[in-house]
Amino acid sequence: MEGGRSQDFARARRIVKTDEFSSVFRLRPTQKSAHFVLYTRSNALPHARLGVVVAKRLAPRAVTRNTIKRLTRELFRTSDLPAIDCLVRLSKPVNSKDGPATNAALKTALRAELARLFAPYRVPAKTKEPL
Repeated sequence: MEGGRSQDFARARRIVKTDEFSSVFRLRPTQKSAHFVLYTRSNALPHARLGVVVAKRLAPRAVTRNTIKRLTRELFRTSDLPAIDCLVRLSKPVNSKDGPATNAALKTALRAELARLFAPYRVPAKTKEPL
C-alpha cells in the first residue's frame, strides 16, 4: 500500500453496468491517441472508476485483447485520479504490419500511449514540508 491508498482493482472501481457505459459514451471523447479514445465524466463517488472496451475486430487475438485490458487496468490502478468515470476504447487495429510485431514492443508502445492519456487527470502528489 502506497501512501495509505489501496492498490487493488475492486469491483467498485469498475464501470460494469450497460447504462453506466452508455452515459459515459454519450459524451464527447476527452483524449485521443494513436490507438485509444478516452471518455471521462465526473462521478459522485469518492474514487475513480474504469471501463475498457476492446473490440475483437480491432484486436483479433484474445491474448492481445487481454494484454490491452491488463495494461489499462494497471496504469489506472497506479494513477492517482480524481472522482471520474474513465472509459478507454481501442479505436484502431493493433498488430498491424506498420505497428510493433512482438509482444514486448506492443506492451511498451501501448503502456506509453495509455500513460499519456491518463496524465492530464492525475492528481499532483502531495509534497512533504520540511520540518
